[in-house]
Amino acid sequence: MIRSLMNCLPYACLLVAASANAGDLQVNLQDIRVQTGTLHMSVVDGPDGWNQKAKPVQAQSAKVTGDTAHFDFKNLPAGDYAVMVTQDENDNGKLDTNMLGVPVEGYGFSNNPQVMRKPTWEEARVHVPAEGSTITIILR
Repeated sequence: MIRSLMNCLPYACLLVAASANAGDLQVNLQDIRVQTGTLHMSVVDGPDGWNQKAKPVQAQSAKVTGDTAHFDFKNLPAGDYAVMVTQDENDNGKLDTNMLGVPVEGYGFSNNPQVMRKPTWEEARVHVPAEGSTITIILR
């Protein structure tokens, strides 16, 4: 039995070390103006993910239940990430826009950059340390 435990010890150490380098990103969403539809939130880890050339690291969706929402993204390795959120107010599967291409449904980004276009990766990038982080996104 002791020999079995000793054989498992290196693997247990690896698990502890891996979890020590991963943190949770908590995202608080504010100013949800319409109380209908579904919120879609994605976390990406680089420009390729930001430009939809790579899959998000994690993504979640939730029905709107008030004018605020909270999302938890678990066990993210320490590093730089960006978060984008859309509110599909009519649940038609897309972010609706007007004739000029400006969104008419809610959207937001990490760092809440005040730009009249989709922000760049650098403008939306946030650092998530091993102990985790909390950010707030204000929906437009």
